[in-house]
Amino acid sequence: MGLIKEAVLLACLAAVAMASEEGNSTGINCEDGLIVPLWPGTDHMSMGDRFGRGLLYGTLMIYLFIGVAIVSDKFMESIEMITAQEKEVQIKDPRTGKTQAVVVKVWNETVANLTLMALGSSAPEIMLSVIEIWAKDFKAGDLGPGTIVGSAAFNLFMIIGLCQYVIPDDEVRKIKHLRVFFVTATWSVFAYIWLYVILGPISYGVVESWEGILTFLFFPMTVYTAFVADRRMFFYKYFDKKYRAQRGVIVQSEKGDIEARASEKFREFEDLEDMDPALAEFERNRREYINAMKRIRLENPNISLIDLETKAREEVMSKGPKSRAYYRAQATRKLAGKEDAKKAMSKALAAEAEAEKAAEEAMKAEGLKAEEKKDDNVCRIMFDPPHYTVMESVGTFEVTVIREGGDMNTTVQVDYKTEDGTASSQGDYIEAVGTLTFGPGETQKMITLEVLDDDVFEDDEHFYIRISNLRRKDGKPIAEINVEGDDGAVTKQPAIQLGTPHMATIMILDDDHGGIFGFEETEAEIVESVGVFELKVQRISGARGKVAVSYSTEDGTAKAGTHYEEAEGELMFENEETEKIIELPIIDEESYEKSLIMYVNLGEPRQIAEGKEGEGVDYSALDAKDPETLTEEEKVALLGRPCLGTNGRIQIRIRESKEFKNSVDKMMKKANNSMMVGSSSWLEQFTEAFVVQADDEDEEEEGEGEGDGEEKMPSCGDYIMHFLTLPWKLIFAFIPPTGMLDGYPTFIISILFIGANTAVIGDVAGHLGCFINLKDSVNAIAFVALGTSVPDTFASKTAAIEDETADASVGNVTGSNAVNVFLGIGIAWSMAAIYWESQGLTFDVPVGSLGFSVTVFCIEALLAIAILLARRSPAVGGELGGPKAMKTFTAGIFVFFWVFYVMLSSLEAYKVIDIGAQ
Repeated sequence: MGLIKEAVLLACLAAVAMASEEGNSTGINCEDGLIVPLWPGTDHMSMGDRFGRGLLYGTLMIYLFIGVAIVSDKFMESIEMITAQEKEVQIKDPRTGKTQAVVVKVWNETVANLTLMALGSSAPEIMLSVIEIWAKDFKAGDLGPGTIVGSAAFNLFMIIGLCQYVIPDDEVRKIKHLRVFFVTATWSVFAYIWLYVILGPISYGVVESWEGILTFLFFPMTVYTAFVADRRMFFYKYFDKKYRAQRGVIVQSEKGDIEARASEKFREFEDLEDMDPALAEFERNRREYINAMKRIRLENPNISLIDLETKAREEVMSKGPKSRAYYRAQATRKLAGKEDAKKAMSKALAAEAEAEKAAEEAMKAEGLKAEEKKDDNVCRIMFDPPHYTVMESVGTFEVTVIREGGDMNTTVQVDYKTEDGTASSQGDYIEAVGTLTFGPGETQKMITLEVLDDDVFEDDEHFYIRISNLRRKDGKPIAEINVEGDDGAVTKQPAIQLGTPHMATIMILDDDHGGIFGFEETEAEIVESVGVFELKVQRISGARGKVAVSYSTEDGTAKAGTHYEEAEGELMFENEETEKIIELPIIDEESYEKSLIMYVNLGEPRQIAEGKEGEGVDYSALDAKDPETLTEEEKVALLGRPCLGTNGRIQIRIRESKEFKNSVDKMMKKANNSMMVGSSSWLEQFTEAFVVQADDEDEEEEGEGEGDGEEKMPSCGDYIMHFLTLPWKLIFAFIPPTGMLDGYPTFIISILFIGANTAVIGDVAGHLGCFINLKDSVNAIAFVALGTSVPDTFASKTAAIEDETADASVGNVTGSNAVNVFLGIGIAWSMAAIYWESQGLTFDVPVGSLGFSVTVFCIEALLAIAILLARRSPAVGGELGGPKAMKTFTAGIFVFFWVFYVMLSSLEAYKVIDIGAQ
């Protein structure tokens, strides 16, 4: 950074020295601005006056940049609100053929990045270019175009260079949407080549209306081609990995074979590529919520449902790369002393959870009242429970009939009788018929039933038992009472009634089958700190005889001895035993991130014939017989042989210990564009403007290892920044809140505020150049572009560190650079060209400094993009980070590109480099 400051200072000193000799030479703006008039007395100023006025205007310009950054926070909040909108669509699932309703985002991510978010980060440069044309009576100026080119240079060289360096040593960040990056990078370079072409070869020094309009039309073309690349439309489908694999061109995906085989979840996500993009996005979100809730439940089995949902929402919302708008708004929030978006989101979710708990308590209270009201003084007799499941060998068992509510002092009788279902009283159970008598105060009676056992394998069966003929024991009629219904109507009903259910179902599970053995699920997820994981093996559809089942562990990406202890053995199920546990010791490595897979396999069950009656069949003796000589009983017995079920193999994913991960880095979370919490009212905005927030970074650093304690009080520096920015926060509190009409009013009004602030910046920047004899072209690339790009710098730095990919920090830079030209130059020059052509004149644009600056930038931009692509080689592995020596070297090259660009452009502007002859 010292080298940068020194180079810029030398360039500025040289500019001042040479400009002072020329006086008010061409390129130095000493005219009244659109809003701010020029300070009188510029003709004969002393060096002291120039220095004083320059210092004052420089300070004012910095303060105006802070204002633009703060209003950009509201602008970005509106963009977050707009792009987070969802809609419900009906989509056909190609796997099942069924149509289902899914909720998807209205805005495509790529389109949002290149339109709203790129416009948000580039709004000051675009507005400055348009306003300058208007302020100069539709004549070309140097400040607007120079700021656009200078900002592009700073973004591409300085911001990406900084992002390369701040990544921790040996970590890398790689662009995920490479197709989109290729498209936007191509357009970003083409934009400046096109700028040079319309200034030079086509019509030297003259911009015609069709050139300006075509420049603007390149903007929707950029968005559309990036959208095509993102959705793999048209010819892009031929670059798809699956397509190429099918055609025999590529037989291996970008992931390694081992990882692709082991990571079942990743393979599932690749299957989503065949789906409709909206359905695929819905399915990804659904799985994220399922995984989050399962993981949280494993960590806290006793967590309430509301807290579980709140934590899962917070985790999913904090997951995945954050949007460009989020990082830009975060940078300006810190500058303005506003609350961190993540903390605001957590508070909002916590408040919502408390509201849900209060509502639930209220519903419980109402439910109790409803139950009290439901006690209508009617006595009811019913089964409780209404369903029973028993083994065939159970012999006798009891079912329960209860009496509740109303008058308990009356002696009543009720008849009961069994009824056949698939089970028959002829050979499966003993028919039961009788009468139950409830004496005064008696609330429960038992009915004894008996199931018949045999040694023949058969399907599971069921039968019923019903109560009927309710009556008083003394033979008197049952009295009637008034009963109020749910609709308020009052009717007369018997004081004693048969309740619901008055019939019970008894399911008889055949135990003559040796059993079907397997795991409950086909996959499980555990944390490495679990110690010993108890894996349950079930025996269903029969439990006859003693059966041995072998088991063994198998390596996936998890290795025995390193991540878990190898286990192998045999489970012995005794007669009628239905469950066994395999103990798997897991090794806790205290990893920061872990997602490893191991497997447990079951062998074929083996019947142990002990010769005891009723404890199994000697299948070895039956196998030795000739199949033709087997009796029907023996054939049926063979059908009851124990066997392995469909879940004979389980995949176990070993995750990192959440406690250790959180203690290492609480801030390493990912967020999506629904994380930003906006405002809901003007009162909230004005109240928030007066609130002083502590610096979140300091708070996190001091809070590590101390747990969740009291919030840190604001420091002296926080108060200073608060009072410095308070006027801006109060002014921008008049912008409509983001909760109004999905954020669209906020979007429109905030961009008007940005335009007004930018108009003042343009005037002040021009006056600053006048007082220190600094040409607009140099002022634009050295100071104005730097000021408009500072929030983007902090945003990209944070995105580079926190995101798992380089898309938000690198990929969006190229898109913003293209948008700068197509909107900033396209709109401004189209206006001017149409204006002059309507009067029969031409719109003249001096080629010299701007053409030279664009040429230097294009050459360096091509080199920079080539370096980024070269960094994707295995030696580095990604656009950002890598080995310390490599990232320092490439970051130094990018910084040199910017310094060299500023130096050459400044020297050319002051004719130290003379290109007039060219």
